[in-house]
Amino acid sequence: MLTTATGIEVLARFGRALADPIRCRVLVALREAPAHPADLAELLGISRTRLSNHLACLRDCGLVVAVPVGRRTRYELADPRLGHALDDLLAAVVAVATDRTCIDAEDQGCCP
Repeated sequence: MLTTATGIEVLARFGRALADPIRCRVLVALREAPAHPADLAELLGISRTRLSNHLACLRDCGLVVAVPVGRRTRYELADPRLGHALDDLLAAVVAVATDRTCIDAEDQGCCP
């Protein structure tokens, strides 16, 4: 069980990073391969300025790192285990979302 204050704080930062759909899309894209901001912005269909703000958040959370490549900067996941964690989390979330065992779901509006 995660009990240390530091571990809890790190987990909370991870949750904050995942709270935004664009940041989730950035993490999923970087799970596939490192990328330059211009390529990420094009892939996600957002402005480079908007992407820059999200990358800054992900850097501050310790989830991505900026790697200088000549005059450009490439972004990648801070640790390869994050890619595995994202895979596991995606699988778990999809499994829970498709589990319709909650008998009160339609009446309560609690389970999409």
